[in-house]
Amino acid sequence: MESIKAVFWKPDPQAQVRKCNQLIRQNTRKLDRDIANLKAVENKTKSLIIAANRRAQRNPAQAKQAAQETRIFARELIRTRKTTQRLITSKAQLNSVAMQVTEAFAVRKIEGSIRASVGIMKDINSLVRLPQLMGTMQELSQELVKAGIIEEMVGDSMPDQLEEDDEEAESEVDKVLGEILQDKMGKVGATPVTSTPVQEPGLEDENDEEAEAMLDQMRGRLEALKS
Repeated sequence: MESIKAVFWKPDPQAQVRKCNQLIRQNTRKLDRDIANLKAVENKTKSLIIAANRRAQRNPAQAKQAAQETRIFARELIRTRKTTQRLITSKAQLNSVAMQVTEAFAVRKIEGSIRASVGIMKDINSLVRLPQLMGTMQELSQELVKAGIIEEMVGDSMPDQLEEDDEEAESEVDKVLGEILQDKMGKVGATPVTSTPVQEPGLEDENDEEAEAMLDQMRGRLEALKS
């Protein structure tokens, strides 16, 4: 029945507005959830860095291992922050799209016609590449094409693989560690002037396994947010 109506009647502008706004709100909520999850991962990573540094101060025999762990955690923290910033930027773009869409429909109501917006098309093209929003943004772009707000995107709308830096600059890692640990925590890997306690057999292996398990868990959360 709806398909038959579409042949004889133009789409209802109010229905188009509601549909577009619904998709925009849906995407905004998704971004808010992902940003909140990333913030939780960031806080957890900070705690792991501080815990590793404290362990090094308590037990100088583990100082080298703890220093390695803090740098690994710092790299993960940098990646998490970059992903968070990317999502925050995407949310700002989405808010811009929402305002431009509202304005476009308002203009059509007054003038009786609508012009394709290059600005909206640029933002949509950027957002549709984001793995977190790929499906719903494609649906939104289709609705905007139907409404005449943007032109159909061919080829260029296909999502690109977001480039990730596998290795963060050492200076950036040092900066993050300095920010988190500060002077009160001491330098990472610094050995206090105390007698060296005897390392219990198997304890170092257990610490290695525990740190690796925590790292795998954080990476899993990040990958889940990217998928």
